Amino acid sequence: MNKTKHALFSYSFIFPSALLTLVLGIYPIAWAFRYMFYDYKGFGTARFTGLANFSRILKDTQFWDSVVNTFVYAGGKLLITIPLALLLAAILNRGLRGRQLLRGIFFMPTVISTAVMAVVFFTIFNSYNGILNQFLIRLGLSDSGVDWLGPKYAMLTVILVAAWGAVGNYMLLFLAGLQNIPEDVYEASSLDGAGKIQQFRYVTLPMLGPVMQMVIMLAIITALKGYESIMVLTEGGPVGKTEVMFLYLYKLFFPVGGGSAAVQVQEFGYGSAVAFVSAVIVGMISLIYFYASRRMNQTD
Repeated sequence: MNKTKHALFSYSFIFPSALLTLVLGIYPIAWAFRYMFYDYKGFGTARFTGLANFSRILKDTQFWDSVVNTFVYAGGKLLITIPLALLLAAILNRGLRGRQLLRGIFFMPTVISTAVMAVVFFTIFNSYNGILNQFLIRLGLSDSGVDWLGPKYAMLTVILVAAWGAVGNYMLLFLAGLQNIPEDVYEASSLDGAGKIQQFRYVTLPMLGPVMQMVIMLAIITALKGYESIMVLTEGGPVGKTEVMFLYLYKLFFPVGGGSAAVQVQEFGYGSAVAFVSAVIVGMISLIYFYASRRMNQTD
């Protein structure tokens, strides 16, 4: 009897989270799996169409443009975030005065709401009365400011904003990895005549390998799925220049103005098919990276 009460008491702690996972996680996935074979606008009767939604995806240039934009966005974010996070971690791992305060400052953007962060940056990069353009005009570096959210610079702007919000999180992970490297290894390499650059290349980077692989995997998945700051800054515009895969998917379920899908009704059936294809793309990229990283480990 005591064992039964103990089991029921233990399951009572698990039940709320399991129920939330079922209602908010498993059920929506099952719902999407069903309706990706239907023509369903969110009201009325769902009409079974078989593979028609997937056939439509193959011809949907807006979706495939968003896939290309996703890879550009993710690649640019990774190229900025990973090296900068590693550099900051290496600097803050040393005995600098005030390093604890600096760590907190660099990590702070990761705890700020993405929507709030994007609104703040919108006031900075606004093409007409943004803070950055006012600063450039006062310094005489520009006559009328730069169209930071226009077709030429919009993608670069959203990449910089995304990198600013992510670098602190990866810096902390790199910092934890650096602090686990024994000092004896550096002392031994110094006795062998290795300088700081050689130590970083032949000691730090190899011993940081497992952490590096984990950080890059997290960064890839996060970048491929990211869209929140883009939705606030540009809504996928101008003319779809910054419309990424999951923002296009979001607009199919919750139509908003801007981007390349300004005029649109809810399309739950087609959106479910797009969600499935998008998840497959993210999963394939993740598997490719996982396979490549395992091969590199076996080679080493």
